[in-house]
Amino acid sequence: MAAPIYSTPFQPYVYQSPQESVTPFQILGGEAQIVQIMLKSQEKITAKPNSMCYMSESIKIGSVYPPQHEGGVWQWFFGKNATKIILSNSGQDDGFVGIAAPSLARILPIDLANLGGEILCQSDAFLCSINDVTVRNSSQHRAQNIPDAEAVLRQRLVGQGLAFLVGGGSVVQKILVPDEILVVDVACILAMTNTIDFKLKIPNSARRVVSGGNKQPKAFLRGPGIVFIQSLPFHQFSKSIARAVTSPNMKEPPRFLFQIIGIFFFFLYVMIVISLIFTDL
Repeated sequence: MAAPIYSTPFQPYVYQSPQESVTPFQILGGEAQIVQIMLKSQEKITAKPNSMCYMSESIKIGSVYPPQHEGGVWQWFFGKNATKIILSNSGQDDGFVGIAAPSLARILPIDLANLGGEILCQSDAFLCSINDVTVRNSSQHRAQNIPDAEAVLRQRLVGQGLAFLVGGGSVVQKILVPDEILVVDVACILAMTNTIDFKLKIPNSARRVVSGGNKQPKAFLRGPGIVFIQSLPFHQFSKSIARAVTSPNMKEPPRFLFQIIGIFFFFLYVMIVISLIFTDL
C-alpha cells in the first residue's frame, strides 16, 4: 500500500520515492509511538538528535553539525551541538531502525511530493525523514502570502521525500477549499501547506486583564490547502503536569488582584480627565 499524505497508526506502509526506491515502514504503539523503518544496504535516513530508540547491528550513526559561521559565541564556549543525525545501513543485509516520538505524541508520515514539495510546521514537529527532505528556518525563507506564519510555524520542510512529524494528542487533517476559512488555536496548528493564507488575531491584553477571557491567540486560515491540527500541544501538556505538582495557591494567577488594579487605574484616569476639563473652564 502506498503511503498517503496522512495515515493512521498500526498499519504497515511502503514508501516509493520519485527515484523508484521502495522503503517499508510501520508506525507502532498507541500514544507514544515509534516508527520502524526498514533500510536496505547503504540506505540512510535523517532524524532529530536523541530520537533513536533501537536499531539493528548494521546501522551506523553519524552527526551533522551546523556550519562554522552559524555557531557563534555559544559554540565557542560549549562546543558544537548536532542539528541532526544520519542513520545508515553499512551491512550487506537489510536492517531496521526505530525512531521514537519525544513525548506522548502520534507520528504522521507526510509525503512532500503530494503537497507541492513544501510545508510549514512547528519548530519541534519534525522527527525524521526518508530521501529528499531539507529542514529550514522559515524566518529565512519568508512566504509572501503568509506574513505572520513564521511567528508560529518556524520550520519549513522542502523536498520530494517522506517526512515524519509528531503531534500531541489526536491529530486531525483538514482540507480547505478555496476561500474556506478555518479558525484554529495557534498552538494547535501542527503543519500546513504554504498555499493557505494565514492571519493572526491576538486578544486585547488590557481587556483580558480587566475582564478575563481566552488568552490564546487565534489563527484564521483561508484555503485552498491542507492543515494538520493537534489537540494537545506539548507546552499545554507540560503546563497541566506543572499545575498538578504545584501547590494549590500557585496554580492560578491572581486574576482578581489584576482586575482591582485595572479598575483603580481606570477611575484614576477618569478623575484626571475630569480635573483637566474643570481646570480649563
